[in-house]
Amino acid sequence: MLVVLSKGISLRDKELVRVYLQDRGFSMREQQFGEDAIIGATGKGTADIRELSLLPGVERVAATSKPYELASRETKPEDTIVTVGPVKIGGSRISIIAGPCAVESREQILETAALVRESGAVMLRGGAYKPRTSPYAFQGLGMQGLEYMKAAGEANGMPIVTEVVSPELAVQMRDLTDMFQIGARNMQNFELLKKVGSLGKPVLLKRGSSATIEEWLLSAEYLLASGTRDVVLCERGIRTFETYTRNTLDISAIPVVKDLSHLPVIVDPSHAVGIRAKVSPAGLAAIAAGADGLTVEVHPRPDEALSDGPQSLYPEQFERLMRDIEALAPVVGKELLRTPRPYQGPGVPERAVARGAGSERIAFSGESGAFAEQALMRAFGEEAPQLHVASFAAVFDAVLDGSAAAGVVPVENSLTGSIHENYDLFLRYPDIAIVGELKLRIVHCLIACEGASIDSIRMVRSHNQGFEQCREFLDQHLWRHEPYNNTATAVASILREDGTDLTTIAAIAGEAAARAHGLKVLKTGIETNPSNYTRFVIISRRNGGDRAPVPPSLGSQPPTKASLVFSVPDTPGSLFACLQILSEKGINLSKLESRPIQGQPWRYLFYVDVSLPQTEGIFEAVMEALKTKTEDFRFLGAYRASL
Repeated sequence: MLVVLSKGISLRDKELVRVYLQDRGFSMREQQFGEDAIIGATGKGTADIRELSLLPGVERVAATSKPYELASRETKPEDTIVTVGPVKIGGSRISIIAGPCAVESREQILETAALVRESGAVMLRGGAYKPRTSPYAFQGLGMQGLEYMKAAGEANGMPIVTEVVSPELAVQMRDLTDMFQIGARNMQNFELLKKVGSLGKPVLLKRGSSATIEEWLLSAEYLLASGTRDVVLCERGIRTFETYTRNTLDISAIPVVKDLSHLPVIVDPSHAVGIRAKVSPAGLAAIAAGADGLTVEVHPRPDEALSDGPQSLYPEQFERLMRDIEALAPVVGKELLRTPRPYQGPGVPERAVARGAGSERIAFSGESGAFAEQALMRAFGEEAPQLHVASFAAVFDAVLDGSAAAGVVPVENSLTGSIHENYDLFLRYPDIAIVGELKLRIVHCLIACEGASIDSIRMVRSHNQGFEQCREFLDQHLWRHEPYNNTATAVASILREDGTDLTTIAAIAGEAAARAHGLKVLKTGIETNPSNYTRFVIISRRNGGDRAPVPPSLGSQPPTKASLVFSVPDTPGSLFACLQILSEKGINLSKLESRPIQGQPWRYLFYVDVSLPQTEGIFEAVMEALKTKTEDFRFLGAYRASL
């Protein structure tokens, strides 16, 4: 039985609840669960739930039908997302943990960490203490190995997870590891569970080779009851009569456990099959079944590994697996998690310079004179430090990894519509949010070098949006079109030509780009319609706190607009039901657009912009109502609408 306490309950009322339960034969444990303070009452006691509900300071009482109360979805219907440093496990993300079975040397773990990080892993695994069947097998390097592993994780911006094998070692390891792992052999080592749980750190709990699902969840209950709130369940195969694989991966356990419990579930395909060639297919099957991530054994030279070499992937095999996961992710409605990389010091590419919380740079795609640069200066001022990157995706990367405190990207043009590439990037980067917007008048010019004329032009360069916005003008000329990532880069490319008659090349961009690169404007205002505006959004990391700058033009004004994206069931009236919620609450819909879901033919996501009501609480209630009508609801951000 769970007693949810009211927010702001007095110490006196809380003690009355405890005395009430104790007098009726219950054992108690108090815990903060999300935003709720709860008292879990267990044992053979009896109590009148209605009477208990009426006690001062009691918000509600939940009687669960499962013996694992804290781990049960009856207690917490929404999914738990476990946070380990910059890594989030659960929800819409697929998080990949990778590394060797055992830490063998400082050089080995540093090499492995760099390799798996480069391929896309976000956490580093490895055993410092190895419980082995044979007492003569390699047992690990102990605390020294853990220190090597911690250094490798920090060098590559990866939290580490390692197995703890005794309560005494748990205390020693606490400050060096970011996440404890309880191995399959120790799943029912209850004293270890209680000690590790009491330390309050995230825990990866592997299923025992002969454990039932209920026994597995009861082990998680020990951890939750002892104090930790962050438990990730790991299916790693169970022992059956089959001998062709090391264990039998219980794929069915993934959807079953996710139905029974709110805790995230990942899979260890390496231990499940024990055969290198079978690890990737098993891992992909786990993702398809709904797993929130994988933990995979990778070794630079598996044939030389001191532990579990036959099941460890070569780095190139792991890289191929990561590419396959990225392709599969949208099919199951998830994204492959990306996390910031650490600052590497001098010698790294320009995009990676200025990392960390102190960075004030604002990123945009293009070179000097780009329309995005003009939008940036209008939002943040002409003196704002800038970070030039090569693509829209690189803007998102720079904001995510801390190279930039914010970014500016275009999302919509008044003539050609949405810039779908950037809308799709919001799905690939769930930790990026919209924090502001502005609209910029776009006046396109035909730009070329001295000596060029409209008659001498044979080729014109620009972004595809530039071509589309100037379609009527371009249709009057038989010029070859050469697309570039952005308009300013198209202008700069003219000066980089070698051995080509420069008078035959022109670019379409703004007048500022011509000035920035010392070229001349052959014709101005060549856009099809003078009412040509582009809407830019300012992006920042979610929960950026003080590090996320607010454009001076917005100041401390409250948000007036929000952007959402969701999919709906394939049933009559499902979209209407969502729009009806907005209508009934008086929320104005300013944009509605559908986009195909990658990997799911003939299924669509709906992008929605709405005006925020000024009455507190209404929009929050609307979002909760929308979540009940949609299959994949995402909040892209709230911000001040641009006039």
